Amino acid sequence: MSQSATVYVINGPNLNRLGKRQPEIYGHTTYAELAERCVEWGLDLGLAVEVRQSNHEGDIVDWLNTAADESIPVVLNAAAFTHYSYAVYDACAQLTAPLIEVHISDPFTRPEEWRHFSVVSPHASHVIAGRGLDGYAEALALVARSIG
Repeated sequence: MSQSATVYVINGPNLNRLGKRQPEIYGHTTYAELAERCVEWGLDLGLAVEVRQSNHEGDIVDWLNTAADESIPVVLNAAAFTHYSYAVYDACAQLTAPLIEVHISDPFTRPEEWRHFSVVSPHASHVIAGRGLDGYAEALALVARSIG
């Protein structure tokens, strides 16, 4: 594997609020700390990780489209968009490089029924849920193995 293989880690709405938003569910680590960890984990795996976050669906779709056009692997935590965004569904359908879906909590076991459905999962090679921030490290390791 090339030492410069690029991977996008794309995070959806409210993930910029990590450490402040429901720490009993999402933990006390800030989004900046998560982004830093993802870059470090990537370096250890020979990956150039670009961490992105937006509360705006169009930004996420644009980044997924770029990943599709450039065959860039994606680790995606689409957050609330996971459950209803057909724009994200369609963008994920275009990806040819690995797509790993990540969730800090496990939405499929949360009490809100609407969290039990994912538009990302049909296109993901793996779904990692409920492993906290370590799920991102696992996802990056899966990407490294799949492109290595």
